[in-house]
Amino acid sequence: MALSEFRPLDEKLLVAYIKATPSLASKLGDKFDDLKIKEVGDGNLNFVYVVVNASGSFVIKQALPYIRCIGESWPMTKERAYFEALALKEHGQLCPEHVPEVYHFDRTMSVIGMRYLEPPHIILRKGLVAGIEYPLLAEHVSEYMSKTLFFTSLLYLSTTEHKRAVAEFCGNVELCRHTARVVFSDPYKMSQYNHWTSPYLDHDAEAIREDNMLKVEVAELKSKFCERSQALIHGDLHTASVMVTHNSTQVIDPEFAFYGPMGFDIGAFIGNLILAFFAQDGHADQGNDRKAYKEWILNTIEETWNLFYKKFIVLWDKHKDGPGEAYLPAIYNNPELQKLIQLKFMEDLFHDTLGFGAAKMIRRIVGVAHVEDFESIKDASKRADCERRALEFAKMLLKERRKFQAINPIVSAIKQHQS
Repeated sequence: MALSEFRPLDEKLLVAYIKATPSLASKLGDKFDDLKIKEVGDGNLNFVYVVVNASGSFVIKQALPYIRCIGESWPMTKERAYFEALALKEHGQLCPEHVPEVYHFDRTMSVIGMRYLEPPHIILRKGLVAGIEYPLLAEHVSEYMSKTLFFTSLLYLSTTEHKRAVAEFCGNVELCRHTARVVFSDPYKMSQYNHWTSPYLDHDAEAIREDNMLKVEVAELKSKFCERSQALIHGDLHTASVMVTHNSTQVIDPEFAFYGPMGFDIGAFIGNLILAFFAQDGHADQGNDRKAYKEWILNTIEETWNLFYKKFIVLWDKHKDGPGEAYLPAIYNNPELQKLIQLKFMEDLFHDTLGFGAAKMIRRIVGVAHVEDFESIKDASKRADCERRALEFAKMLLKERRKFQAINPIVSAIKQHQS
């Protein structure tokens, strides 16, 4: 269906659209009598439809020209769908086992058709709230991050390839500006859409706005986010951007993708696991005190970084004589020097990860968009207690991240802040 202008899809229009789009109709065996369509978009931005019949299935995602959870008062470019489709395809080529396949993209309609991640796949964040362990999570996410970040960086690409890709994704500037605003600016000032568990966290939110050293550190992170085109990052890699079963892990929703600092992706994922940890006391009951589950989360945090580190270095060693122009073999030409370079690179990346992770935690407690981990705790006083512990840890981590040289002391620090 070749539409000359954007139209929001409702169910009736969607059926006509599918019938007129061969790449979608063929996934259903060109049969429409038993078609079932369900709108499942529970995120902040888009319409998401699951389309199923006896012959096949797929998901249709349509970007709206505003933020869905707020309305037309906060406009947002629907061009983000183009960059999401581009990132899904690029990351899908690099790590097909953990990225859903794209079947169709329509730039005019801002529509993406992609693989339906059928049940028992659920959003990881919902699994964390429910207390479900995923034994392969760290293995899978570290695989995804190591491949997507390494192969889109100058460690693997020539400067010409890299600059060309950076230029393409510079077009996603509006979503980058949105991220910079909600992560690095709004939580540190009075802002229209900020909210928190009031009145319990009124003083805590004010303390954030009055913490000079916190603002100094956040300014440095914002500068890195806006200025460092290190790799093609997902840009919003929290635990609601991952769908899981016990055997499968799929990364979705990269509409915020651009060439930015690697630590922003790694920090987003680890930071959201830390939020999940601090939320567990709010979900504990007489039947399950969640202590064992909290240990599993801490082990997953540690494994995610350690496995990522190992896999990233393996890729680097394998391709050190390849086309990448970050460290030319003619200069970095002996094992001792190569080791020093890797140690320095990974140390900087670790500190970026901690900083960005902490900033993402803070914004989810006193900013515009919160997380189900906390929001599903019905008792406001109990919720605020959990959030306050997370907030205190995040503030410490943001200001003192350079003191940490490994992930294990981070886990120890999390434990110290849990009561």
